[in-house]
Amino acid sequence: MKKSLLTLLVAAATSLPAFAWPDKPITLIVPFPPGGSTDLIARQLSGKMGEKLGGNATVIVENKAGATGTIGATFVARAPADGHTLLVSSLGPFVIAPHLIKVQYDALKDLDPVTVVVQAPNVLVVPAASAHKSVADVIAFQKANPGKMTFASSGNGSSDHLTAELFWQQTGTSGVHVPYKGGGPVMSDLLGNQVDSSFMNINTAMPQIKAGKLRALAITSAKRSPLLPEVPTLEEGGVKDANVQSWQAVAAPKGLPADVKKRVHEAVLASINDPSIKPKLLELGFEIVLNTPEQFAAFQASEYARWQKLITSRNIKAD
Repeated sequence: MKKSLLTLLVAAATSLPAFAWPDKPITLIVPFPPGGSTDLIARQLSGKMGEKLGGNATVIVENKAGATGTIGATFVARAPADGHTLLVSSLGPFVIAPHLIKVQYDALKDLDPVTVVVQAPNVLVVPAASAHKSVADVIAFQKANPGKMTFASSGNGSSDHLTAELFWQQTGTSGVHVPYKGGGPVMSDLLGNQVDSSFMNINTAMPQIKAGKLRALAITSAKRSPLLPEVPTLEEGGVKDANVQSWQAVAAPKGLPADVKKRVHEAVLASINDPSIKPKLLELGFEIVLNTPEQFAAFQASEYARWQKLITSRNIKAD
């Protein structure tokens, strides 16, 4: 009888997780300044994840900006793999920055993928006063005036910069890349007619497009956006293989216990699908992804190879 009871107690103990999770606040590290799309996603998550996890779970956001997002990514890669520190980031630190600068982590090996949360296309925009009314106009102008038309971006190696490089590569044209330190200055100079164009993220561009201050010429998704149904895709404009999605994802330090990863994944999905969050994100132009960790890993590997090839072939530098 005593032996049987002891056996049951041992079996029960070994079936329990190694530790109760979460047993302290969960920190979502955003490797960029407050106010951007990634920060928005993280704050939407932080407001719901605690509730979805139940108990007294607390989820906070901490911005650790710098070095194109790699300072925050490095911090997470070096953190304990206990589920209390998570990375919420756009594609840069996952698949772009490692090809541009020396980073202190291996993007494919030092992070545990959880899920791609959302994605959104870029939009080729010009000031409302621009003479360009279509992608065809832009291509024709660049062919007649190589290296004349300016394309602003939020920085070297950013999604908007690489989209422009891809556009030039696929159309056999050339323009002038004008990098800024963030999307705010890009918008200001576009509206002030100081630069000719930008492949701006749809979330950033939408208000000014709707206000009639920017003209959208093409979108970088495979299909037209329901938010901008009148704007053709690049492919419709004759530009092949230049589809680009900017995406935000959640990852953890490598070695996250399987049971904790499962709970993190479930909490993220439940939070984003919550009726108080999902409609807001859709209205902003985000497409909800919420794939599995395995799908995210395969997607990251594919994106990593794609941007590595472009950066190498175009000889793109960080500075």
